[in-house]
Amino acid sequence: MAIPVRRLAALLSLLLLAACTSGGGTSPKSSGDEVPGEIVIASGRDVTGKNGVREQLIDAWNRQQDKARTGYRARLVELSGSADEQRSQLLGALQSGSATYDVVNLDVTWVPEFAAAHLVRPLADSTIDGDVVKSVASTARWDGKVYAVPFNSDVGLLYYRRDWLRQAGVQQTDLSPGIDWSRLDALISDVDDHRPGGYEKGWTTQLAGYEGRTVNAVEAFASAVDDFRLTDDSGHYDGTVDELTQGIAELRRRTDAPYLLPNAVHSDEAASLGDFADGRTAFLRFWPYAYRTLFQTFTDKQLGVAPLPGRAVLGGQNLAVTESSERAHKAAELIAFLTGKESERCLLDAGFAATRTSAYEDDGLRCTSGTTSPSASPTGERADRMPRDAAGRPAYARKILLPALENAVQRPRTPLYGAFTQTFTAQLGALFGDSPPDDEELARSLDAALRKALPD
Repeated sequence: MAIPVRRLAALLSLLLLAACTSGGGTSPKSSGDEVPGEIVIASGRDVTGKNGVREQLIDAWNRQQDKARTGYRARLVELSGSADEQRSQLLGALQSGSATYDVVNLDVTWVPEFAAAHLVRPLADSTIDGDVVKSVASTARWDGKVYAVPFNSDVGLLYYRRDWLRQAGVQQTDLSPGIDWSRLDALISDVDDHRPGGYEKGWTTQLAGYEGRTVNAVEAFASAVDDFRLTDDSGHYDGTVDELTQGIAELRRRTDAPYLLPNAVHSDEAASLGDFADGRTAFLRFWPYAYRTLFQTFTDKQLGVAPLPGRAVLGGQNLAVTESSERAHKAAELIAFLTGKESERCLLDAGFAATRTSAYEDDGLRCTSGTTSPSASPTGERADRMPRDAAGRPAYARKILLPALENAVQRPRTPLYGAFTQTFTAQLGALFGDSPPDDEELARSLDAALRKALPD
C-alpha cells in the first residue's frame, strides 16, 4: 500500500530523532510539544550564487508547509568569511546561545568537534540509508553514532586544457579514467615545448596558509603512504616520522618549481581558478563546482576534467540538528527533505557533488523542486553552457565524479581538527620558504608539533 507523502515525511522525521540522546542538555521535546514557527538553518556561502540551489530547496519545503498549513517555515542564514571564520561563528553562537539555530551545515571535518562538544544531537542509524555514497556516509559519524546527514559532497579533481594538449601533439586528450603524476609531468613537458600565449607553468593548486594547503598535503601524504590516517578512531595522533617523511617527499615533488605556478604557494580557490581561467597554466587541481563555472568560458573541446592523480581528499557539508533546537523533530523532517533523492539530484544539476548514488545513476530521477535546469536567454540560447548527459546531469557526473567520491580519502578525524590543521599548515609552510629543510628534518618537527596539538 502506498504511504501518503505527508505521513511519510512524519515517519522520516521520527526515524531521524528516534535514537536521540540529550548529550548533556535537556531531552528533546516530542513533536507534539513543539510550537510551530521558524526553523533557522546556518550555513556557509552557496557556491551556486544568489538565490542558489540551497535557497531554492528551502523555498520548495516552505511551499509544502504552506500548502499543508503546518505553521512552520525555514529560513537560511548565510555566514560570512572563510570556512575557519564560519566554524568560529557557529561554535561561539551555539556555546553561548547568542543565536538560535535549529540546523547547522557543518564542514565534514567539523562533525567530531561539534558532536564531542554536545552541540548537535545524535540521530538514528537509519537516518543514512544505503543510497548514500559509502565514503560520504562515513563523514556523518563520530564515536559510533550518526550526528549529521550528508548534504553536498566535494572531492579534488584535475581540470586541464584539452586544446593545448592537442597543440602539443598529444593524441589522447581524454585523461579519464585517470593518470598518475609521472604521466602528468610528461604532459606538462609536452605543453612546455609548445608554450601557448600567456602560459607560464604546468599546473596550479591551493597552497596558501589555510585549509587548501592541508587538503593538498593530505592528498600527497595519502598517495605516498598506504592506509594514511594520522589519527586513530578516538582522534588521537597516530602518525610516525617515517610516514611523514614519505608524505613530505611526495608533496615536495608535486610542488617542484619546474612544474608549479609560483603563485600557487600564495593561492586560495579564487586565485588558482583565476590563474587557470586566464591561461597561465594547463592543469588545475580544484573542486567539482568549477565544472559549471569553467564551462561558461571554455567549450568541451578546450576543457577536460579527470580524476586527480593519486588519492583525492573528500570534502563537503553535512546537516545536523542543534542540541538547543526547540523544533528538533521538524528540523529533522526538513533535513530529510533537503537530503532526499530529488534534492540531491537538484544539487548535482546545480554544480554540487551529490551525496546519493541515485542522483548519478537513476535516469528517471529528476529535479522538480528547484529551478536548477539550464534556462534560455531572450534569444533562445541556453544561458548555462555546462555539458550535460542525456538525462540532464553534468556530463562528467557518472563516470568521473562518482568514482572520485567513492575512492576519496578523509582528512584526519578528530574533535581537535582546528588544532590539527593549524599546526599542519604552519609546519608545512617551511617547505615553501627560501631555505626549506630536508624531508626528515621537517618530518621530525611536524611529528613533535602534532603530538603536542593532538595529545593522547
